[in-house]
Amino acid sequence: MLSLSATTVLLSLCSLNVRGCEHNKDPKNLRTEFALTLYKHLAEFENKTNLVVSPASIFLSLGLLQFGAQGNTFAQLTRALGYNTHDQDVHNSLYPVDKEVANSTQGPVVQLASALFVQDGIHLSPQFIQYAALWANNTVQQTNFSQPNRTAAQINEWITTSTGDGEANCLSLDAIDATLNQIAVVSTMYFKSTWQRRFPFANTQLLSFTTSEGVLLKVPTMYLSAEVNYGEFLTDSLERISVIELPYVGETVSMFVMLPSDRRTSLAQVEMQLSAQTFPLWSSTLRRTKMAIFLPRFRIQNHLDLKMVLPALGITDMFDPTQANFKGISEQGSLYISEAIHKAKIEVAENGTSASGTTAMVLLKRSRAPVFKADRPFQFLLRQASTGSILFIGRLMNPME
Repeated sequence: MLSLSATTVLLSLCSLNVRGCEHNKDPKNLRTEFALTLYKHLAEFENKTNLVVSPASIFLSLGLLQFGAQGNTFAQLTRALGYNTHDQDVHNSLYPVDKEVANSTQGPVVQLASALFVQDGIHLSPQFIQYAALWANNTVQQTNFSQPNRTAAQINEWITTSTGDGEANCLSLDAIDATLNQIAVVSTMYFKSTWQRRFPFANTQLLSFTTSEGVLLKVPTMYLSAEVNYGEFLTDSLERISVIELPYVGETVSMFVMLPSDRRTSLAQVEMQLSAQTFPLWSSTLRRTKMAIFLPRFRIQNHLDLKMVLPALGITDMFDPTQANFKGISEQGSLYISEAIHKAKIEVAENGTSASGTTAMVLLKRSRAPVFKADRPFQFLLRQASTGSILFIGRLMNPME
């Protein structure tokens, strides 16, 4: 079981009409392609560290901004996201995904939400407000950025309320000290669920985990013997990758864990193979297999500066005061994005409770079942079964960090 939350904040400061190119890709694959492309760039930037990110949260924020973008700013967002929000067919195919994520009632708690925090006195375009209301039930709130502490408290209160989590992923928004701030675009993704097959507490013991630097650690490691979807795949460079699917209650969301089969293969080599083409192929060809599963408990929390990675996706103009064009949001002033902050966290344990300070040492029965032992760096992602949407993606390099 695990709980997850993520928050994306795009702060717009005191900003600039072009039609974007059309993409003929299947809308179902748009999010997967965006998620994996974003992750690869983040993985390079956050080299050799634990990482977790919610592409769904970032996708939502950028999609909302695309509604209000014009000119080259709109074109860049269109190319990066792979769709045009003004294309009604695309919009109709994407919106039900957000609605299903936000209104999931079976099994996992999955909540996706977004809000606009607007400086008092700024008049938003009525058409943009209409789009925002449709895009994942966006809400608009007035605020006063000249009072940064109150604004931060207001935004964090909304984050806590929208996730329903008392320990929500609140942000210390240092950037809102600027008195010129006009609009903050905030989106959240929260996930909490119980494993379909729980890892018994009695089976957890201290086992070895070897980091990419070769450091040997003793970490609390969960154990479960169960029938799960499993597969082993050969890459173009002849490396083997083991993939296991661990579903949550209701089987509407699953965690996929990707592990190099050979200890000599680095996780970076696995990450290079994951794409919008390979992952659907892997996941669809997994087979039911009786497995002995070893998975470390872990908790990861990241505070990421998206201004460092979004330019790699071709999104540059919105950060430039002289080039950004968000006149579709408001004709007042010249809006641009001063900060793009994303914060995400994940905690994986036997049944989702906090890890205890005492670990029981137990002897496990020998089994002839194949073993999936995540005792070295691995990659994971959470995918919604019905939509294929990747809610979270990340990697574990060191369970002790």
